[in-house]
Amino acid sequence: MSGLRAELRLRRDGFALDVALDVPDGEVLAVLGPNGSGKSTLLDCLAGLLRPADASIYIAGRSVAGLPPPERRVGVLRQDPLLFPHLSVLDNVAFGPRSRGSDRATAREVARRWLTEIGVAEFADRRPSRLSGGQAQRVALARALATDPTLLLLDEPLAALDVDAAPAMRAALRTVLRQRRAGRVAVVVTHDPLDAISLADHVLVLAAGRVVEQGPTREVLASPRTGFTARIAGLNLVVGEATADGLRVDGHALTGVLAEDAVPGDPAVAVFPPRAVSVFLSDDEPHGSPRNTAPATIAALEPHGAVVRLRTRDDRPGWTSGIAADLTPAAVADLALDVGSQVLLSVKAATVDVHPALRRSPAP
Repeated sequence: MSGLRAELRLRRDGFALDVALDVPDGEVLAVLGPNGSGKSTLLDCLAGLLRPADASIYIAGRSVAGLPPPERRVGVLRQDPLLFPHLSVLDNVAFGPRSRGSDRATAREVARRWLTEIGVAEFADRRPSRLSGGQAQRVALARALATDPTLLLLDEPLAALDVDAAPAMRAALRTVLRQRRAGRVAVVVTHDPLDAISLADHVLVLAAGRVVEQGPTREVLASPRTGFTARIAGLNLVVGEATADGLRVDGHALTGVLAEDAVPGDPAVAVFPPRAVSVFLSDDEPHGSPRNTAPATIAALEPHGAVVRLRTRDDRPGWTSGIAADLTPAAVADLALDVGSQVLLSVKAATVDVHPALRRSPAP
């Protein structure tokens, strides 16, 4: 057995974590979830900083649940690089190999190799105080890798970086993680779907300490089953009951394309992107291919890149409650839209995908 396999159950300060995960050798798992869902707690359990009463953790086929952190061969990178201020960049990275018994020359050789790999070799003689935030975070990544970990844990590694530094760090992570190194797996905690798509093979979504979605990254983000995942994927999600030709919500029909595993009469979700939603004034009538059309009230108009994102109120029965639509600024002006405006939303049936809803396991 290789890779990472773990089953964890932890009760702490009123919070319960109950997670099972399996990451194949050489692959990357992204862990997503709202604040307080247990993401960092999960990483602390894997690193050995928290000791669950009930845990089974195998890293590269070795049981580590009873081992202290230094014996687990785990590398950790968090938002704060936590570099030693009194050491040079080179000696910061060499610290790991030195702590594992390497002599000074060997440790520095390893450090130089990783600094070159991450693209920060030119800063080897600097102190951390002379580094930018992005440079310091890349050095911290090199330090985590210099110990040759079998499990690399990355806890929001880009969250504290500005928009100019984050792309370079993401590129460094992508280079390292895509090497498919045998004998190493990585777990990345992030709130950014771009990180999940560009770095991870698989996604696991946590909510209140439990796994609510998991699978290949693109599949999970393309067909979300929970509101949180739909929001980070930038999709609308409507919850209802599957029908032969779509979804029924509060007695109203939403026509769509039924997934093969969706069963009429069972709980289901429909997902579609904001760009698929057309907006008309209440007295207009959309024409063309088969569409879902229903009234809505505008709750917000927000800048969203090159478009304006319209959001509807949650005060109407049916599928238009809480829906997002992307419009050009010119369209918003032409329609004279504002908060409180009454509109018709229209979505082509072909753009609506209907999937079985998740069935959560009852709490123990």
